[in-house]
Amino acid sequence: MTTATTALSGRAARSAGTPAPERAGAVSRDEREADVIVVGAGPAGSAAAYHLAVLGLDVLLLERSRLGRDKVCGDGLTPSAVRELVRMGVDTSSWQRNEGLRVVGGGHRLHFPWPEQPSFPSYGLARRRCDLDEDLARHAQRAGARLLTGVTVTAPVSSGGGQVTGVEARPSRSVAQPAIEGPTTFTAPLVIDAGGVSARVATAVGRTKDGGRPLGVAVRAYFRSPRAQDTWMESQLELWDGPPGASSLLPGYGWIWSVGDGLVNVGLGSVASSASAAASRSIDYRAVFAAWMRNVPASWELTADNQVGRLASAALPMAFNRRPHYERGLMLLGDAGGMVSPFNGEGIAQALLSGRLAAEAAAQGAARSTTAGREQALAQYPRALAAEMGGYYTLGRVFVSLIEHPEVMRLCTRYGLPRKRLMRVVTKLLSDGWERRGGDGVDRLIQLLTRMVPSA
Repeated sequence: MTTATTALSGRAARSAGTPAPERAGAVSRDEREADVIVVGAGPAGSAAAYHLAVLGLDVLLLERSRLGRDKVCGDGLTPSAVRELVRMGVDTSSWQRNEGLRVVGGGHRLHFPWPEQPSFPSYGLARRRCDLDEDLARHAQRAGARLLTGVTVTAPVSSGGGQVTGVEARPSRSVAQPAIEGPTTFTAPLVIDAGGVSARVATAVGRTKDGGRPLGVAVRAYFRSPRAQDTWMESQLELWDGPPGASSLLPGYGWIWSVGDGLVNVGLGSVASSASAAASRSIDYRAVFAAWMRNVPASWELTADNQVGRLASAALPMAFNRRPHYERGLMLLGDAGGMVSPFNGEGIAQALLSGRLAAEAAAQGAARSTTAGREQALAQYPRALAAEMGGYYTLGRVFVSLIEHPEVMRLCTRYGLPRKRLMRVVTKLLSDGWERRGGDGVDRLIQLLTRMVPSA
């Protein structure tokens, strides 16, 4: 494996300061080799590629689709996600900013501003995924990552001992000008699967999902709205199929918030404590969404005429439901590693964080002179993930086991929301906005709780 110094020299041999070309046609042998291959240019993959390039490694970022493709997402970025974007130097000046959470439920309507903290800014952001993904991929490319679009990874390449040493790929049929002309083999001592829920590389080497971990489902649509400049992220904890209190309570919770350009992202999510619990439900989420839309406050004007695009749905793999996150030359990031938060269904902050932690471990591995030393360095990645999220996700699994019952959720919203001290704890838990070291009394309480439970 090349050292970081060698990789820097190799990249400098290309045009210094100039992004590597996105489309190369018939790539040469040298262009098919790298220090690290990243599969998937979503937030996790692009964050990893950016940090890897900055740290001096030669990184190939392979994306099967064209950039700017629409993806199902809530588009909300909590302060924990903003922190990672700041670390990457991403220009967010034109993005939609929000000042906190507005929570509606149990007859209450409360506002919880994002607090000013040592590690987190006092604001969140929103950015449509079609824009966010392209922004981050281009940012990684400008840092020196070699971005190739229209490349569908079909299988891992492994040595006789099971070590992953690259990937097989073909041109994507859905892309007019793919970056490769035919079946191509890319090789690297380290492969990163950041390919989302499907995690095709991880699945091919036998890393299956843990059915005992929470699983969420989300549906969302965009609407034009006169309230599109609202600076609060609204979360509706009770969804009714008629007048509140006089009709049936629908499963899940809803959200409405601005994403800029006169649009709001409107969605609902539901979570189950396990895959079997999710499978046992027969919920028509589109029907639930339609019922909720009939009772959303009229001031939002969420009418059929104002809907922009389709109503789409996606699965949310939670609480490390696919592991190990590193073994035999293959790392898992973001949704591929089941890193969606069971507390709030957020996955972007965790994806960005996993990309940074993976790059740090990869850079340390690249600098080692022996295979044993390299493996020791790479093994720090899953340990770093466990330290950041392990106990927190275990608490989240307990949280999900409670709120998946609508009657429990109803009691919590009715009697819990008015208690400000309790809600300070809940808000930090829900947003993953708690300090890992130091902080105030709430931070120290959460730190204690995460240490008391086993790591996820």
